[in-house]
Amino acid sequence: MIDIAPLLTLFTVHIVALMSPGPDFALVVQNASRFGRNTGVMIALGLSVGILCHATLSLLGVSLLISQHPLLFSAIRFLGGSYLLWLGINALRGCLSQDESPALDEKNQLLQQRRQAFTKGFTTNILNPKALIFFVSLLSSLVPAGMTLGTKLGAISILWLTSFAWFGFLAWLLTGKRMQKIMLSLAPFIDGVCGTLFTLVGGGLVWQTASSLL
Repeated sequence: MIDIAPLLTLFTVHIVALMSPGPDFALVVQNASRFGRNTGVMIALGLSVGILCHATLSLLGVSLLISQHPLLFSAIRFLGGSYLLWLGINALRGCLSQDESPALDEKNQLLQQRRQAFTKGFTTNILNPKALIFFVSLLSSLVPAGMTLGTKLGAISILWLTSFAWFGFLAWLLTGKRMQKIMLSLAPFIDGVCGTLFTLVGGGLVWQTASSLL
């Protein structure tokens, strides 16, 4: 038997969280605007699979164990912060680049390959320590261990489907013909904003981790 009430609450809370600006949101905006719909959708898929893994691990209790072990959690926080910092530096380099046709750059062309776009989305989400804490807190309160298997599977499905639907829709919205022209003209500005966000969040995570270990 499936308990509908907590699933509806889970759906509502997750939708609000998805629409809040953050690294996942910025990653889709930056890459879909620069590299097109296929890249944006594959990044959306990677992000949603990362969320699927977080949800599954949370329901299995693995994420809770990680969050309760300071060294392991610090290692994930450091890796996640370093990766976001790397994304930020690359985005800022793109912002400062004099090349007005970034899609012609060989390194940028590699990003358009589906596997690499998926990996970029997945890595950004799965290494986000804030996502780990968010799903542990959300699922432990709304879908506790005593819930039926059907309810747990429903929760995982809702989290994955709503995530892919939202990020996929965002990628689709930003890559219409008219919108793509506008977004490409704004690419340096978008790179600057997203690069600053990635750098601040990633740098903050690295600093927090280093400070906690000293």
